[in-house]
Amino acid sequence: MNSIVTFPNRIPTVEFEERRFQVYTDRQLDKIEVIQNLPEETLFEMKVVASVLPFRVNEYVINELIDWDKVPNDPLYQLVFPQKGMLRDEHYERMAKLHREGADKKLIQKVAKEIRDELNPHPAGQMEMNQPMLDGEPLEGLQHKYRETVLFFPAQGQTCHSYCTFCFRWAQFVGDKDLKMASTDADKLHGYLKQHPEISDLLVTGGDPMVMKTKNLVQYLEPLLEPEFDHIQTIRIGTKALTFWPYRFVTDKDADELIELFARLVDAGKHVAIMAHYNHWQEITTDIAEEAIRRIRSTGAEIRAQGPLIKHVNDNADDWAKLWKREVKLGIIPYYMFVERDTGAKNYFEVPLAQAYEIYREAMKQVSGLARTARGPSMSAGPGKVEIQGIAEIKGEKVFVLRFLQGRNPDWVQRPFFAKYSDTATWLHELEPAFGEEKFFFEDEYEEMRKGNG
Repeated sequence: MNSIVTFPNRIPTVEFEERRFQVYTDRQLDKIEVIQNLPEETLFEMKVVASVLPFRVNEYVINELIDWDKVPNDPLYQLVFPQKGMLRDEHYERMAKLHREGADKKLIQKVAKEIRDELNPHPAGQMEMNQPMLDGEPLEGLQHKYRETVLFFPAQGQTCHSYCTFCFRWAQFVGDKDLKMASTDADKLHGYLKQHPEISDLLVTGGDPMVMKTKNLVQYLEPLLEPEFDHIQTIRIGTKALTFWPYRFVTDKDADELIELFARLVDAGKHVAIMAHYNHWQEITTDIAEEAIRRIRSTGAEIRAQGPLIKHVNDNADDWAKLWKREVKLGIIPYYMFVERDTGAKNYFEVPLAQAYEIYREAMKQVSGLARTARGPSMSAGPGKVEIQGIAEIKGEKVFVLRFLQGRNPDWVQRPFFAKYSDTATWLHELEPAFGEEKFFFEDEYEEMRKGNG
């Protein structure tokens, strides 16, 4: 058991038994005992889908988070285990045929890549438009989409404790080097930040930065305490570990070092925000999950919660309201409800925008003001983060009322605009301008940006 770590005026941790991290991938599906009771056809479907899309799950998720009496409808089962509907029918049948015929591994991998290439592996122009330059050279493993915020992808954090079936960064996990975004060069990160005083926020993301050792995180973050980085006010860390492996913050061998790093950053005047990815209230019902939350908050770091609205997992208002209430009770700030991105298995997970707004609105009606900090439904599209503010009738036309929460041009932010109402649209590019307009106000400028990065 780990020793108790205490900080002045902070809450001491409670001791928990150390737990061995045991993970399963598509190569160990037959080693997961609990799923061997599922129908043979279901196991075959898992094998087929997992040969195209990434699959990884750990023993904690299997034994502590999934209610196996509710499978296949359990939301956490849907969150991590492959489902037949995640592939379009023609893609599924093509891959299933290879497996039935006992095709060799190379042919399966070749066909899998062809299918993946049709699934929009890098949405929102993230490879073409977001890559920054340093001394005339493109910087691998960095994205700079919005003026104030840089995303950093440390190479040591480009996997996760488990994979979400809907993940919009699924292309990171399929072994294709052309699809990866990662860096091991701390000096280049720091050099870029020095040259850009307009940047106030660094977001360390992945994958999941919490899969790497604390000593690796230290090399990226500790130098930011030097005076030349005073403009970096906020350090954000995007993670699903609070769901998939809360032991990372409590009993892992370098958990104490990690907590101490957070405290050191906070005490030096940095705003440390753990951007926790939660999709369902079931994820924060274990004692170890609560302890990890308490331990992080004891350092002065805050936890903000975000996640997409996804069919089969959380496409109802009651689950969102229960999640937000529980987050607030545990001291977490509800931050975003996202719309499922137009990539990967979107055909299985996407929810029409009109339905997404109604779910958001009905959930908001059930919670107090402290939980109404969650913004959404929000689309992280090419031009920026676009929020659905409402559905209204204006001049006899039913419309979506939209605004930018973030934009490639900061002048777009908070500017309202209107789209024709649609029962079926699931993403920004499927919407049409209202009131007879030919284009949305930002389209011409965004197109010029795209050409400039082409």
